[in-house]
Amino acid sequence: MALVGGAVSIGLLLTGCTPSSGGGGSTENVSQDDIDKAMTTPTKLTFWTWVPDIENEVKLFEEKYPAIDVTVENVGQGLPHYQKLRSAIEAGEGAPDVAQLEYQYIPSFVLNESLLDLTPYGADDLSGDYVDWAWKQVSPADEVWAIPQDVGPMGNLYREDILTAAGITEPPATWDDYAVAAKAVKEKTGSYISNLGATQAGQMIGFFWQAGVKPFGYDGKETVKIDVNSDDAKKVASYWTDLVQQDLISTDVDFQDQWYQGLASGKYAGWLTAAWGPIFLQGTAESTSGLWRAAPLPQWSDGEEVSGNWGGSSDAVLASSKNPIAAYELAKFINNDEPSAMKLATEQFLFPPQVSVLEDPAFVDQESEFYGGQKVNSLFADISKTVDTDFEWLPFMDYVYSTYEETMGTVIADKGDIAAALDEWQDQLVKYAEDQGFTVE
Repeated sequence: MALVGGAVSIGLLLTGCTPSSGGGGSTENVSQDDIDKAMTTPTKLTFWTWVPDIENEVKLFEEKYPAIDVTVENVGQGLPHYQKLRSAIEAGEGAPDVAQLEYQYIPSFVLNESLLDLTPYGADDLSGDYVDWAWKQVSPADEVWAIPQDVGPMGNLYREDILTAAGITEPPATWDDYAVAAKAVKEKTGSYISNLGATQAGQMIGFFWQAGVKPFGYDGKETVKIDVNSDDAKKVASYWTDLVQQDLISTDVDFQDQWYQGLASGKYAGWLTAAWGPIFLQGTAESTSGLWRAAPLPQWSDGEEVSGNWGGSSDAVLASSKNPIAAYELAKFINNDEPSAMKLATEQFLFPPQVSVLEDPAFVDQESEFYGGQKVNSLFADISKTVDTDFEWLPFMDYVYSTYEETMGTVIADKGDIAAALDEWQDQLVKYAEDQGFTVE
């Protein structure tokens, strides 16, 4: 899952280099004979990932391909992972064969030709195995840059007992309903209906995604689109400004002690989060088991069924790998082999992008005691079908996130005008892009 974006510029942009569509390795299709030879030749691979116990899935791979020996390394999650990966790539040594990448960071590695285009290795054949919007994240054009591993379609986790005490018997269906419910919850229970993390760009971008906002674009070369202050974006921002300024929504920094305590104590009557949230919440607010329920996000128009995404990651093959066939087969196996994919979903609790897992009764029919016996996986599987396919990222999302904290985050924490802060964020991003040599549409 992706909780908080990186806080520094990647330092590997267009200054002093020529932009490229990216990719390394052969452009000719790999034959089955090539694959058979590679997978029976003694080979050592290195895999950088932060997924706990992924050695279990790797063991399945090694059992199928005993000639391949995989070393799994966790070099850190979030910023440390990317710093070490980029340093190794820049140094020309020490980079892994396969690396876990969050979707929003793929373009920055494509920019510098650090990733292997997996199309010649047969990756195109996998496109139908994944929900279409997740596949578009790894293959925005003709190339395939990674294999999807997990995703974060967004929904609404809420305390049924607190909403009932406020006279609310159904989860709000629209954002207008949500605002009315927020007022009732605060007046009658003292709780906030939810929290808007002051520095959490991922959550706000997920709200933009649901609302049809297209804040970013990238052609894979030197042209970017930056439109974080569009009318649609300001509509979303103004909505949250109104709730924050009425003190109906809190703005605590999330994933810190005060926020954890708020989830457990009833300070927040809900959490607008992603599909990785239900399991996370169980560990954070264990004492509230049985009180929570899950629902889709409120909609901008009554009757719609639309969601956004917050988080998720993929496994990519580095262009520098000396064993690209075996590396691709590892990335493919972990995320596409049915037993391995099911382990990721049911043992590591990564929410799956694979259609087969999303339709498997062993996954979707699980009933959760924490959520009153509700089939939460089934709910989010349905939500996953409603995420907009056409959502892109910039090749410098590290900078996007850090400037969000400085501009948007400060204003949200101070209960200021969030829509107005979008203008400052827009100006900073455009200036940075132009300074790095990009053409801004």
